[in-house]
Amino acid sequence: MIRVDLQWIERGSCSHPEAMTIGGGSLCATRFPALVGVIRHPSRGIFLFDTGYDPAFIAATRPFPERFYRWTTPVRIGAGEEWRAWLAANDVAEAEIAGTILSHFHGDHVAGMAHLADRPVWCARAGLAQLRRPGRLARVRQGLLSALVPPQVDAKARFFEDAPARALPSAFTPFAEGRDILGDGSLLAVELPGHCAGHWGLALTTEAGQPVLLAADAVWSGRSIAERRPPPRLTTALLGDTRRYRQTLDLLSQAAAGNRELAILPSHCAASARAFRGEDDTG
Repeated sequence: MIRVDLQWIERGSCSHPEAMTIGGGSLCATRFPALVGVIRHPSRGIFLFDTGYDPAFIAATRPFPERFYRWTTPVRIGAGEEWRAWLAANDVAEAEIAGTILSHFHGDHVAGMAHLADRPVWCARAGLAQLRRPGRLARVRQGLLSALVPPQVDAKARFFEDAPARALPSAFTPFAEGRDILGDGSLLAVELPGHCAGHWGLALTTEAGQPVLLAADAVWSGRSIAERRPPPRLTTALLGDTRRYRQTLDLLSQAAAGNRELAILPSHCAASARAFRGEDDTG
């Protein structure tokens, strides 16, 4: 695989009872960062894996029934998460962003798409179809806010399902196949079903030679992978497919146990993010 630089950076956060995200978890509210992958390709520019939260999320959840989303998932979006402030703080040149790779269409992963709608977007056809289906209340119940994804995105979308299949390196076993979205083997989209319709991750190799699987919401925490502890059925059935979710978790657990050099990065796990950055896990 062509190596790329990866920054794994927070952009906003939300809070849930931990018990909604892992079996046997605490009923106390837990903070979950929304993490964004800033991928610097050696010749193609910068790609964002998801967008995290954005002030647009607050605007999109003002009316009903969308406001229920904000009530059930309290969100923190600080001044530093405003688009240009966030770019500047993380040394990301907006003009160098070549496109966006969307793991799925939940609001905390697409809230910044208004800033990126003029550039190519890689996503799952199944996920975009779910976002555009009729029924505002049904969409909100599944974490979908169609107002966050401008209509012009649909015309620019390049679907994972249409990209050529490519064998994954052995470091990602038991995951065997990805979709080569750029055509050069650098970024391979990997289907991680169960969380919702059209949920995919991304396999890459960093400049330092470390294999990384950006796992999005296939799990909420690295602890869930290590201990093979899925969320309760209430959570997985509400958003997606419990059986397929647990099959994906089992594959992630196998990958983590069999490939010690592989970094699996869930989109809301602060501990995994700190470990990837080589920071002490102190909180």
